[in-house]
Amino acid sequence: MKLFFKISSFYFFYFTLVAIYIIFLPKILQTLGYSSFQIGFIFSLGPLMRFLLPFFFLNKIQLTLKIFYGSLLLSLISALLFYITIQNCYLFIIPNILLGVSFAVILPYVETHALTYLKKEKYGKSRLYGSLGFMLCGLILARELTTYTIGLHYFLMASILVVIFGFSIAAQERTETMKEKKEGKFEFKKAIYIWISLFLLQVAMGFFYNFFTIYETAHGISLETVSYLWTFSIICEIMIFYFQSPLFQKFNLLMIIKISLVMTIIRWLLLYLFPDSIMISYLSQSLHIFSFALNHTAAISYLYATYEDKKLSSQFYYGFSFGLGGFTGSLIAGSLYGKNLFLYAALITLASLIFVFFQKDQKLIEPKQNF
Repeated sequence: MKLFFKISSFYFFYFTLVAIYIIFLPKILQTLGYSSFQIGFIFSLGPLMRFLLPFFFLNKIQLTLKIFYGSLLLSLISALLFYITIQNCYLFIIPNILLGVSFAVILPYVETHALTYLKKEKYGKSRLYGSLGFMLCGLILARELTTYTIGLHYFLMASILVVIFGFSIAAQERTETMKEKKEGKFEFKKAIYIWISLFLLQVAMGFFYNFFTIYETAHGISLETVSYLWTFSIICEIMIFYFQSPLFQKFNLLMIIKISLVMTIIRWLLLYLFPDSIMISYLSQSLHIFSFALNHTAAISYLYATYEDKKLSSQFYYGFSFGLGGFTGSLIAGSLYGKNLFLYAALITLASLIFVFFQKDQKLIEPKQNF
């Protein structure tokens, strides 16, 4: 079985799992009688664990194959525990914490593996299968979800397939030992401005992920149309993942990060200035190729090339951005929601851009470098 197929399949089922969790679990919990506060609390646990866990790997623990295997099994155990705890909010906290811990290890580990063994040109082509899995899950399960147990069955099946392909990837690593050194301390100052920028960007993205649907429907756009807008953004994301290689040949990584942030600012301003325009909404959603796809590939590649401890840099990437940034963005967005929401998002993204300009380019980052 080829490595590209293994990693692509892992991405597909991992982000299918994420789609079930993000898109459908909140509705399931609502039908089971969970309050808005309880749902918000449950969904804050994952980002929080994703942020906290990498600090345990600074000096005390090293991300080894055994820990990766254990995390895969932990994710499966969490899926099984969903069945017996979901009726009780307090008990349901337990599998969600365990799931957050496992996710904080699993994806960074595979991302490092992908950047190590796939050429940079192939990374995007593999990662796009994650977006495809997310999109297809959203379209298919929306029709199939007649009872909450069906959602749990899909979640369990996706978890099993994530474990299967995760083990398959790790088994190959045994024979192709990853050449990675862990020398000295993990110094955040090497890329301190990138870390701050990533955090701020995801704070702004938290506004979008949590309130885009509410914002658009409040301005007269139907819920069905909003679902098409979400799907359209993912299609654009898939396309750029496939065709992004020439950009990385032409521009260095910091330049791509800057371009992506400028376009993201424009994206938020379009939503702020034309909230009731369907055409402008589609245009803003097309800019997701910059807000997520290009920024993600450039940022994680930059950190990969900056730090010798590749796995830990990937863990902190997800911890600081999607973890702490997503957690903070969710909290702030709730208090700032209103007609100026995306104006605030644009200002926060502008701050993210400004910090990137303070980051010195490093000689080891080369546009044509393969990982």
